[in-house]
Amino acid sequence: MNQFKWAWLLYWFCGLAVAQGEPQLNLPRVQLQAGMHQIQVQVASTPEQRTIGLMHRAEMPQTEGMLFAFEQPTPQCFWMKNTLLPLTAAFIADDGTIVNLADMKPMTTDAHCSTQPVRWVLEMNQGWFTKRGIKAGFKLQGPVFRSK
Repeated sequence: MNQFKWAWLLYWFCGLAVAQGEPQLNLPRVQLQAGMHQIQVQVASTPEQRTIGLMHRAEMPQTEGMLFAFEQPTPQCFWMKNTLLPLTAAFIADDGTIVNLADMKPMTTDAHCSTQPVRWVLEMNQGWFTKRGIKAGFKLQGPVFRSK
């Protein structure tokens, strides 16, 4: 079984284990920049933090999001099980360049995947990127991204 299928199965089974719960609100934070826009993000860096993600949240301020950090670039797929908010996932290369964006509907298990291996995924309220004209190829700035 290839790496992509294993990652998806692991994510699926971990998600099933977190059927009920509280939103995680106290993860470490970092500030990112998207041009002139500042974003405060919580960083989900452990397998458990990434599995829970933004599940069970009833609201999220427009200037906030969640950044999922992975150990190395790999194909990433996300879903919306137990997630109440409509979100957009930005799949991001090591240098901060957005590879692709995916709008995701609440409470669904549809797979939304990166078009190439990435180490970072940023989830924001749906419409945030569109309202600011941010598309694939746009480069985000922040202390977590490596310069080329």
